[in-house]
Parts: sequence; C-alpha cells; structure tokens
Amino acid sequence: MQLTGPEILRRMTETKPQGKQPDIIIKPFDEKCLGSNSYDLHLADTLKIYKNTLPKGMKPAIEYKGDISLHDMSDWFENKSFYKDFIKNSYKYDIRNPKYTIDPCSEDAHETIEIKIPETGLILSPQIGYLGSTVEYTETRNLFPYIDGKSSVGRNFILNHHTAGRGDDGFCGTWTLEIRTLYPTVVYPYMRIGQIYYETFIGDRKPYDLNKTSHYNGQIGPTAAAKIQIEKVR
Repeated sequence: MQLTGPEILRRMTETKPQGKQPDIIIKPFDEKCLGSNSYDLHLADTLKIYKNTLPKGMKPAIEYKGDISLHDMSDWFENKSFYKDFIKNSYKYDIRNPKYTIDPCSEDAHETIEIKIPETGLILSPQIGYLGSTVEYTETRNLFPYIDGKSSVGRNFILNHHTAGRGDDGFCGTWTLEIRTLYPTVVYPYMRIGQIYYETFIGDRKPYDLNKTSHYNGQIGPTAAAKIQIEKVR
C-alpha cells in the first residue's frame, strides 16, 4: 500500500522511542513539495558522464544561451577543426562505434567527467547518458521507497532513471539519477526532477544499510556504477 502525503509527513515527525530514527528523513524538506502521495525531488547542480563515452573533441553538454536560435550543431564541438572533421568523418563521433563501449564488469570503464549546471541552464545531448543526483538526502526505514519522474518531466521526454528507480528499506543517501533525453533538452540546477513514493511491505526486514554487500549506501552526489561481478549460478 502506498503512503499518502499526510502519512509521509506523519512518519517524518512522529515521536519514536529514544535512539530510534523516524521511518522517513528528507533533507532539506519543504512542505510545499509534499503531494497527494509523494514528495517532489530536485536536481542537484552536478552531472557526470563516463569518460569513455565522449568522442574526442565533443562537448558533453552546452551552456544554454536562453534562445535556441543562438545555437547550432557546431556548438557540440570544442573548436571548428573538430566540427569540420565531424562533417567529413561522422562515423568517428557515432556512439554506436564500439570504441565507446561500456564494460559493466570493468572499473576502468566507469571513470567519469564532472559537469556543473550553470544557473542559465545546460543543454543535454540525446546521445549521452548523464549521472545526476537529487538535492535531497533521504533515509527510509520500515518502508519501500522508489522514485519516478514528474509528469511535466516525462512530457518533456526526460528520463530520470533506467532500472534504478527502486530503493531499499534502510537506504540512506542522495539518489543517483540516470538521465537521458529524447531531444537536445535544457535542464536547470534545482529544477523539480522527480518524486519519491513510499510503500509498506510484508515480511521480516533486511535493511540495506546493514547489508555488507550493498554498494551505494551513504552515497552523496552522482555515483558511478560499481563493478558488476561475474558469478556462476548453480
């Protein structure tokens, strides 16, 4: 069963026995962001991309000038020579090129480049996957948390997570977002990027923060993927 907005607030503020934390912690918290059955989350001002996925000479994103007529295709390149090379040899900049492969089982593949989102906005490329994070730090106990995009975010064809929209009982940290866009799309620091929901569950607890195999508890800011282990299942 999903918690309503008033129930989310109650779980945050109810008095617990000494030493016991509330079921829900959200920092910072603003009651204006509390909805009917969710709480709005905001995009922090830092993004990361995997270094190996960016073609040489290309920019990972473009600072928005406030008017799309002031931009053209050449803006994606560091200088005119790279843009001219792109016109002649576009295959070298095609992300389908195997040279831009991500190996989920290699730590080297997850080296990142950091990007700051200026107040004027940043144009994201449909060809690049971005790791972002929520401004909000959350802690969840005795509940199942998950995030999703706001309706207005979805209607601008911004995907804020792939398969990692589901959290865990016991997770503490900011939420890493796996952001993709369908078109070149402007994002702004601290814009509303999604919503967090809470559901009850059945069964004994196995808190994420007490699980020695958990990778991301306590994460702050965009966090790259942990190396995926190869294991034979018998």
